Amino acid sequence: MRQYQRAPLHIYRPIHLDPALPDMAFVYLQQQGDGLVQGDRYRVDVDCAAESAVHLTTQAPTKVFAAVDNYATQLVNLRVGPGAVLEYLPDAVVPFRSSRLFQRTCVTVADDATVILGEVLLPGRVARGEAHVYDLFWSEMEIRDSAGTPLTADTLRLRPDTLDPRSPGVLGGFDVLASFYVVCARPRSSDLVDLLRSALAEAPEVLWGVSELPRGRGASVRILGHASASVQAAVHNVWERVRLTVLGAPAPDLRKG
Repeated sequence: MRQYQRAPLHIYRPIHLDPALPDMAFVYLQQQGDGLVQGDRYRVDVDCAAESAVHLTTQAPTKVFAAVDNYATQLVNLRVGPGAVLEYLPDAVVPFRSSRLFQRTCVTVADDATVILGEVLLPGRVARGEAHVYDLFWSEMEIRDSAGTPLTADTLRLRPDTLDPRSPGVLGGFDVLASFYVVCARPRSSDLVDLLRSALAEAPEVLWGVSELPRGRGASVRILGHASASVQAAVHNVWERVRLTVLGAPAPDLRKG
């Protein structure tokens, strides 16, 4: 493994903590500081070589602090080579009052590679009465095959000052949003959709939807909930079921306390 890092981002030395997949490297990305502030420009590039196996995550939730004259950005570029496996499951994003964040995740995946990807957005510091009082949360997700052909693209833009995020057609009365994507050659996308729906049927406290990706390349999931715990539990259940089916291994303990 080769790596380059510069403050305020830090990459921990890879560890191997999954006994069912002993060759999978678990890489933790840490922010040196309490979170993103205005003017921060984060960029993460990860290139997974052929036949490699990587789980990339963060050490803790991503806090986004208030902005006065600027905004923060986070750009994540992931390239997954032939036969490689990448799991990218960062902790939730927590936008504070008056914060502004633009983030973009771009994934390029080989035809026989596997990608498991998840993101969670919280409404803010609810215990302090900060639910959807950020200025802007703008997130873009794009997954392409090795030839550059788009497999899926997803844009989420929330501006509470112009439209209440709880409005119908946005979050519809819910506060917590999660997205989950699986790109793989096997099983068939129709079987994968059935698997995901079966897993989510066990989570009655959340609202969810599952869709196939184009050309039978996988599936995407959207989950809405009133509480972080119920949404996080649903995401973990989906991850567990997908892992058992696609990788033949259960979800490991990520040792985050």
